[in-house]
Amino acid sequence: MRVTITPLTTTSWKHLEANPKSAYKQLFIKGTRLRAEVVYGLTVDGTEPMTPEEVAAEYGLPLEVIQEAIAYCRTNPGEIQQDHAAEEALLKATGMNDPSYTGTPRILSAAEMARLNRL
Repeated sequence: MRVTITPLTTTSWKHLEANPKSAYKQLFIKGTRLRAEVVYGLTVDGTEPMTPEEVAAEYGLPLEVIQEAIAYCRTNPGEIQQDHAAEEALLKATGMNDPSYTGTPRILSAAEMARLNRL
């Protein structure tokens, strides 16, 4: 399977930044551990997506911050695509995406983990 990944974010965002302590490469809302993608998901996923105003109220954040997180995600940034590919590779390596998965993931060796961390 070939995956095309969009180039990494080059836009400067006022309310978003990388989190060097996270394995995720995508941007987070500054001063929080909240990924922009989580905020975006609340506005598009589920049977009753929230409005940006509802998300802002729920998280106690200014509407402008929520709108910027949504705008970032709508650009389909490469770092979010990379995060998804890394998560899929981990699920595959541990057997967690196997239809017969029983709730106990396969333990990965240090070499396997190092290989996955380079993806």
